[in-house]
Amino acid sequence: MNMNKTIAVLVGSLRKDSYNLKVAKVLEHLAPSTLTLKIIQIGDLPLYNEDIDTDNPPASYTRFRQELMTCQGVIFVTPEYNRSVPAVIKNAIDVGSRPYGKSVWGKKPAAIISVSPGAIGGFGANHHLRQSLVFLDMPTMQQPEAYFGGVANVFDENGNIADKSKSFLQQFIDAYAAWVQKTA
Repeated sequence: MNMNKTIAVLVGSLRKDSYNLKVAKVLEHLAPSTLTLKIIQIGDLPLYNEDIDTDNPPASYTRFRQELMTCQGVIFVTPEYNRSVPAVIKNAIDVGSRPYGKSVWGKKPAAIISVSPGAIGGFGANHHLRQSLVFLDMPTMQQPEAYFGGVANVFDENGNIADKSKSFLQQFIDAYAAWVQKTA
């Protein structure tokens, strides 16, 4: 059965001209017809605090959780900060996993692409994030691993991406589409 799936895309860089956001937008365009990618904003989520997650939680918590509930999978596009994920990604994970017993993450097929101007392509962030996804019960695509290093050199001044990098992203999104069909 080849029904279209809506896939949440969480971008771990809040910078307006973020390479991570550029990569997420390329993935949106390259996604096969079986997937609709939807970038979900996470920069407006207050740091998770159980004291404010009451019967009347912050509107951004509610919006985020509702958007995630309508998605059948998640792609994380993350930079690496200090050999780990940026706080905004970890905070989104925490907000989505609460209140206890009402996680929006469980069973959603996931994939991670770490994006960095550096040579090792965000390896540390990619692997730290995988640890959280195991706990959240998100079947995470193992291959191809996606470490996108040297990203500062692949976009031209108009935001177009070099063919070799586009091919890499096409392989990633096609593999993820197959993963979603297999696990969703």
